[in-house]
Amino acid sequence: MTFGSVDVGDVGEGVVATLLYFVVGAGVLALGFLVLDLLTPGNLRRQVYVDRRPNATVLLAANHLSLAIIVVTAILTSSDSLAQGLVDSAVYGLVGIALQALALRVLDGVVPGHLRAVVDEPTLSPAAWAIAASLVAIGGVTAAALS
Repeated sequence: MTFGSVDVGDVGEGVVATLLYFVVGAGVLALGFLVLDLLTPGNLRRQVYVDRRPNATVLLAANHLSLAIIVVTAILTSSDSLAQGLVDSAVYGLVGIALQALALRVLDGVVPGHLRAVVDEPTLSPAAWAIAASLVAIGGVTAAALS
């Protein structure tokens, strides 16, 4: 059926694809949150939303931004087949999560101090911004590798 010059069937398929990509993207972000929670001290949700720890918030924001860059790039460069595009986006999102976790472990081992101490600080630390920039940079490099 057409409405003006728009095929309603194409719109319906686009809406379904959008919803499915949303589910994949939200799933990647949720899993990324859980992994970051495992790698940081205490309960991340509590630190960010209840205790309002600025360093935990900066790291969470950088982690989400980085993973979003990866998933968006995976969507834009994926197959024209919806099923393959969803698989590509999910797989590259999981790779992104693994690389973010690896980066955090490496950073924790090579920079002075410890990631756990930075996250727990009650005041905003320059170290949190440096770690956040590293996470976004890794996300950008990972995304570039997809194209």
